[in-house]
Amino acid sequence: MPRFSHDGVEIAFLDEGEGAPIVLVHGFASNKEVNWVFPGWVTALTRAGRRVIALDNRGHGQSTKLYEPAAYHSAIMAEDVRRLVDHLGLGRVDVMGYSMGARNTAFLALAHPVRVRSAVLGGLGMHLVDGVGLPETIAKGFEAPNLADVSDPIGYMFRAFAEQTGSDLRALAACLRGSRQVLSREEVGRIAVPLLVAVGTKDPIAGSPDQLAALVPGGQVLAIPNRDHMLAVGDKVFKAGVLAFLERRP
Repeated sequence: MPRFSHDGVEIAFLDEGEGAPIVLVHGFASNKEVNWVFPGWVTALTRAGRRVIALDNRGHGQSTKLYEPAAYHSAIMAEDVRRLVDHLGLGRVDVMGYSMGARNTAFLALAHPVRVRSAVLGGLGMHLVDGVGLPETIAKGFEAPNLADVSDPIGYMFRAFAEQTGSDLRALAACLRGSRQVLSREEVGRIAVPLLVAVGTKDPIAGSPDQLAALVPGGQVLAIPNRDHMLAVGDKVFKAGVLAFLERRP
């Protein structure tokens, strides 16, 4: 598995296929395999003639685990993506993020528009502006002595998922507490790259995709029918819509 290091943080990534590069940024408590390989994204994109790069965010997968919330600021995690692009010697790339990864993608597009050819925000709508992401109860669930001690339903679901993927619970608790930044409406309006906001129609976590896309000149919306936050990830409508968007973008 390829890796690179910066500032004492080692980032694991995959790099497959040939063609125009797209970087994939996974969601909270997931990893590159669970978010992008297993649901078929890497296969779909490489078959469409894309070079696919997917990283494990800090605190996740095979990347360095950190235990201070401040290490997981959305702008810092966005810089991990930018440094990966530099490490690979790439100029401009398409970037697609899901949930927390979409938040990081938005911060990246705002800070480095010359490096981002287009951005896809999956599983994140207006809560980029008016919400701080997942509830604190999830972090408390990670800190409980055992899964059976977690009474909050959402906390229980995330704790069970994290245990299934062999995640570092302490690092995830720090990440959740540290990556809760928002962008203002004015900041979102300054995102100057082609933008697609893709959200399941039954997703209560993301916030309105239409309201977010309306803040960005030329922003587009992809509604993923009858999918919630978890099930939208591998949906065929999601894949087809992203591939069409990538073909249309300048």
